[in-house]
Amino acid sequence: MTKHKVFISYYHQDDQPYKNFIDTYLSSNIINKSVMPGEYNSDNSDQYIKRLIREDKVSDSSVVIVLIGPNTWKRKHVDWEISAGLNSSVNGNSGLIGIFLPTYPKIGTKLSIAYIPGRMLDNWNSGYAKFYTWDYAINHFNAIIEQAYYDRISLKEKINNSRPQMQLNYT
Repeated sequence: MTKHKVFISYYHQDDQPYKNFIDTYLSSNIINKSVMPGEYNSDNSDQYIKRLIREDKVSDSSVVIVLIGPNTWKRKHVDWEISAGLNSSVNGNSGLIGIFLPTYPKIGTKLSIAYIPGRMLDNWNSGYAKFYTWDYAINHFNAIIEQAYYDRISLKEKINNSRPQMQLNYT
C-alpha cells in the first residue's frame, strides 16, 4: 500500500484527543503533514500563518481530513486549510474527507448539517467531498484515504472553492 501525505484539519482546543488517536493508532500508513500544537506562533499575522500552512503543509498533501466537532465550523484556520487543499499546487489538489466526531451534534438520530464548515459543505453538495462517522472512519481509515486520493483526480471538476475565506473565528 502506498503511503499518502495527509493533512488533518481540526479545532485543536476541542478535538485534540481524536487527532491523538489517529496519530497513535492509525498513522502507520500515512505521512502526517498536520500542524502540531504550538508549531506556529499565534502572535504572527494571519497572512503569515496562512502562508506557512499552505506552503509547508497542505500544498504537499494529497488528502485533507477534517475532523468535525461541534465548533470546527467556527475556526478560520480550518477554513483556510480546506481552501488550500482544494487549490492546485505542485502535487495537484487534495482529496477531501470529513469525519464527524462523536461530539458532533445530532437531531434525534441524525447528524445536523448546521455545524459543518461551510467550504466543506459546499464540496459535499458538489459531490467532491465525502463524510464519514468516526466509527466508520477509524475502522476503514486506509480505504477512505485511498478513495479520496483517487477522487482528487476523478472528481476534480466538482471542486467548489468559491466561498470567500473566513477572516475571523466565530464566537
